[in-house]
Amino acid sequence: MYDYIKGLLVEANPAEAIIEAGGIGFRILISLSSFTDIETSVGHTAKLYIYHHLREDDEALYGFSTKEERELFTMLISVNGVGCGTARMMLSSMSQEELQNAIVGQDLKKIKSIKGIGSKTAERIILELKDKVVKGTGRGFTVTAAISNPCRDEAFNALVLLGFTKANVEKAVDMVLKEDPDVSLENLIKKSLKIL
Repeated sequence: MYDYIKGLLVEANPAEAIIEAGGIGFRILISLSSFTDIETSVGHTAKLYIYHHLREDDEALYGFSTKEERELFTMLISVNGVGCGTARMMLSSMSQEELQNAIVGQDLKKIKSIKGIGSKTAERIILELKDKVVKGTGRGFTVTAAISNPCRDEAFNALVLLGFTKANVEKAVDMVLKEDPDVSLENLIKKSLKIL
């Protein structure tokens, strides 16, 4: 139904963005990789490619900074047992290129390392997608800045929004910060996801 939404990026955090277009504020669920791409655009025009998820009891907009990331997302949710939340978690846990390489390279261990992905689901993802995913140079998502403890609250809120309990998130985030106080926001979330 929607291809993309372009407008004023009112706010963004690692789990969602709000874009105002045509006088309407659209709440769009995003991956950590897309957040990294758009975080510096708050207060300016931004564009997100949209996947409109519509079920009887659920409606949501998922946004991606590139068409390629959206395409990978739609491939992932076509696999039995992988829902929108799991696919977004996968794209938040590793870059699009890393995930594509893991699928094409049939790296079961790497795919299983993502929270919520068991052996059977990982095997299904590889079996069903290895021929569809073309291994290319891809587009790596780089960390824009190394942030120390000020990113703790943002990481905490993002992980709670992804569905983890506050107590577990606090333990995981603090554990990562104890090991690396200067960790970037993106890596703080990625490392915390591995612990959760």
